Amino acid sequence: MRLIIWLWNPWDAYRETLHNLGFIFLDKFKQEEDFSDWKYESKFTAEISSWTLNWEKTLLVKPQTFMNLSWESVMKLCNYYKLIHEDIIVIYDDISMEFWKVRVRETWSAGWHNGVKSIIQYMKSDWMRIKVWVWFNEKYSVSDWVLSKFTAEQLIDIDNEIYDTISDQLKKN
Repeated sequence: MRLIIWLWNPWDAYRETLHNLGFIFLDKFKQEEDFSDWKYESKFTAEISSWTLNWEKTLLVKPQTFMNLSWESVMKLCNYYKLIHEDIIVIYDDISMEFWKVRVRETWSAGWHNGVKSIIQYMKSDWMRIKVWVWFNEKYSVSDWVLSKFTAEQLIDIDNEIYDTISDQLKKN
């Protein structure tokens, strides 16, 4: 079994913000790959969708906590399913790369990302990470920037470029 977790803020006010790029991606991936409907699982503090991807049961996970408490859902899922770090793929936004660049690695620091910091603190080991860069405008604070809304053009880019790149990576691993 494996988990694909996209770190995000689950409340409607954050829905179409740069920090919630994952909301758009996971819903499309769920639909394209025919995962089950989202179901809130209180024991994991997360919405879960499941399917068998590459002959392996796969859970898409949307933590329902604040970003910096993402580790709670990861911990609950890992403990319940007896998962190890190789079973986990965490996808998140990043402001330190070229615009719309996608980077896949099994190790690096959390940088500025509080959700990743919280999981590193819990996991104490490396796991697969997919970073998607959302650019940074230095006229803003980091939190104001990542909580700003997508433009219509950016939403098209997500649909056409980012989705294919990430879904190809997930299908390979």
